[in-house]
Amino acid sequence: MKLSVIVLTKNEEKMLPGCLRSVHQLADEIIIVDSQSTDKTLEIAKKFGAKVFLHKWQGFSEQKNYGFKKANGDWILFLDADERVTPELREEILQEIKKPKNLFSGYDIPRLNNILGKDLYFGGWYPDYQRRLVKKDKFKRWKGRLHEQMLVDGPTGKLKSNIYHITHRDLSSMIEKTREWSKIEAGLLCKADHPPVTWWRILRIMLTEFWERGIKKQGWRDGTVGWIEIIFQMFSRFITYARLWEMQNK
Repeated sequence: MKLSVIVLTKNEEKMLPGCLRSVHQLADEIIIVDSQSTDKTLEIAKKFGAKVFLHKWQGFSEQKNYGFKKANGDWILFLDADERVTPELREEILQEIKKPKNLFSGYDIPRLNNILGKDLYFGGWYPDYQRRLVKKDKFKRWKGRLHEQMLVDGPTGKLKSNIYHITHRDLSSMIEKTREWSKIEAGLLCKADHPPVTWWRILRIMLTEFWERGIKKQGWRDGTVGWIEIIFQMFSRFITYARLWEMQNK
């Protein structure tokens, strides 16, 4: 059974080599869907023998659906450039796709997130299951503009080994991502006719975030970075709902 790995890129010259090295002994085919990179991303991809397809950015789901159409493998694995397949996961995937009678159409894979240089295990950050591995003939589509989800025809299973995710590498990138994503999320809430935003609703959203991540899911156990992440997620929710308030009051 052949495996295609699909990776989305845009100016990922720093992160892409590690991603491609992690799947070099796993993939029969690597598909790069690039959104107009201006750095050395395409040069790096070609050095690893990847097939590169240029596709103007239309959202995560659309980019992944486009990449699927270009893949030839019996199984498809979707990755981001800042993710790595661990050696344990590589062996587990190979074992699963080689089974003569596989009962599952796709698999959810646990993801270990490294934030500000620290692996986080609390605050809802682990196991952070992601549906990424699918039989080609059982794939339906990706849907959703933010926090996209893969639709699969048939039952899905769970793997035990991790995808390693090197995300939120510094505070500047965290703030920039929040600036971009909060605008999109607020727009989606506005289109869905979210109830009017008031001061108490903003406060409640922030306190709920603190309770869920900090107390219920014990984010404090990840130390200083855990506390930074808890407070940052509260800030992120604040920005989203402040933007929504602005949209509602224009």
